[in-house]
Amino acid sequence: MVDVTTEISLNHSMNSALKHYSSMFFLPPFKKAVVALAVVCIGVVGLSTLFFSTFEGLLTSLFFGVSLFGVTLLCDVATSKLVLGNDPIYVLRRAVALSLFGWILWTFFIIIGVVCGIAFDLWWWIKLCLLGFAALVAFRAVVFISTSSVAFSRRLLASLLQPFFCIFVFVIFWIQFVDVTLVQFLPFLVIAPIMSFAATSLFLFFIDRLGQKTFDTPAFPLFRAFMLNWVVGLNAPFEAFLEKLGKDEDVEVTLLKFDSSKPKAAVIVPLVHPGPFKNIGSSLLPSMLKRDFEKEFSCDTCVPLGILGHELDLASQKQNQRIISDVIKSARFPASAEKATPFVRVSEGYVTASCQVFGKTAFLSFTLAPKTTEDLPQELGYIVREEAEKLGLDCTVVVNAHNSIDDMTEMEESLEMLREVASKCLRKAVSLTSKPFQVGAATVYPKEFSLKDGMGPGGITAIVVKVAEQKTAYVVIDGNNMVSGLREKILSALKTAGFDESEVFTTDTHAVSAVVLGRRGYHPVGEVMNHGTLIGYIQEVSKAAVANLEECKAGCQRLKVPNVRVIGEARLASLSLLVDKALRRAKQTVFPIFACEGLVLILLLTFL
Repeated sequence: MVDVTTEISLNHSMNSALKHYSSMFFLPPFKKAVVALAVVCIGVVGLSTLFFSTFEGLLTSLFFGVSLFGVTLLCDVATSKLVLGNDPIYVLRRAVALSLFGWILWTFFIIIGVVCGIAFDLWWWIKLCLLGFAALVAFRAVVFISTSSVAFSRRLLASLLQPFFCIFVFVIFWIQFVDVTLVQFLPFLVIAPIMSFAATSLFLFFIDRLGQKTFDTPAFPLFRAFMLNWVVGLNAPFEAFLEKLGKDEDVEVTLLKFDSSKPKAAVIVPLVHPGPFKNIGSSLLPSMLKRDFEKEFSCDTCVPLGILGHELDLASQKQNQRIISDVIKSARFPASAEKATPFVRVSEGYVTASCQVFGKTAFLSFTLAPKTTEDLPQELGYIVREEAEKLGLDCTVVVNAHNSIDDMTEMEESLEMLREVASKCLRKAVSLTSKPFQVGAATVYPKEFSLKDGMGPGGITAIVVKVAEQKTAYVVIDGNNMVSGLREKILSALKTAGFDESEVFTTDTHAVSAVVLGRRGYHPVGEVMNHGTLIGYIQEVSKAAVANLEECKAGCQRLKVPNVRVIGEARLASLSLLVDKALRRAKQTVFPIFACEGLVLILLLTFL
């Protein structure tokens, strides 16, 4: 059986991690956050003083609340612009949102204090306000210490700035309207932050150890690196960890190119998985390789998926550039094959293999559509190459069409069945008469579709091959798989448009992954796209390719890029699952640690 459980499990792990990060940084729009902050400070905290006759009426309560609101906003501006000025995460919107969540936490204590104050005396309200101040310091310390990447002293200052200025407002009002002095509060205001930082440090220490045990590196630097990527799109911090955790491998790339009087089109198949997500590692390799190759040779280029899984995700975009550079350097060989066979297709069960032979080069692809066609084992590529060599072929370009996904988690066809269908398809193609051929190519970038819709920056490329009267369209979409049934719609539409044969591929780009929430963490091509619009673009680009058909020669080269830094699926899965593990550890430790802190502070409050 060809098991794709690992691939689906890895996608699930990444999606689960994304949900946790998203829930931690779910933020209201700036204006709504400011309005909500005003409501809490003025409408709840400020007016809470009306329950006590000591305070002098509505105007005093409103002034109290407005003072808290104004001080909070000023502290947020200072925190964002000055204290954390070079931290890309904590722009003003996030600083205000964090203060809003902090005030909601503090208000919980204040409301309990109001109830107790009414039932007993005003001191209960004051003491609960002080206890809420300590909770707020701990809350902000956990957030800033774990997520900010600025100097530790700045993180401490960001944790203390808003709570201290706000408690200062409280103290002024207490001194003015209650028979108290600053000396009474001073020991608590000194000891409480120390206790909060001690509890926070212990809490974060237990979570940090998870990363130390698993990867021999603390968890929170990794956490911050992920946040920098997820929140502001910075790839370098997270890729530095992947480089450290990865290993060096030789990466194979197969290049099939078509030349007329100048380069006409190219199909490049690196044995690299385009992952793990967004702009990390090799996620953008298909579109980057296409862009740079086209820039160098002025010909339309496509980068379909090879026969492999997550064994070879590149650790960084630096490694992408190494592969791109070597491919471009190696592509200056002369194309010499003047003839090609017609396109052929062989199907058995749900396995379909398609093949076309150019001189001594076979271009062969697999699909299991309409069943799930996920990553195929590397062993299959080696088997196909051996079969092709037995038939006298010098070079073989083997592609996973990756063009159908449903809810199945396991492909039912065996490796032996895939080998058998490939062998039959190769023999059938080789038996046909080769003839001179023409090639046309074009690319379109649909403006309606974005990464969130499942369309990568490489757009849609069509390479049309005409042998005698047979016209074949190869369509490559820069996306991660395709909803089941759409492939058949596309092939039917191309048939109607005058193409005798066709096949559609996706690049499996993970640039579309971890940009949306959902069951998979990405949208396969066609899941949220309008099918009519997409098919219209495919017909348009295929017709554009026909319009520039020229007689061509074909050439193939297989190269190895040595010592490329890669990271495998086991490491990627464990990195993603670290978020779940950290969350479980946090749930186990948060109550005992901060409950102990709270008990000590309550004892301290009894002496006020």
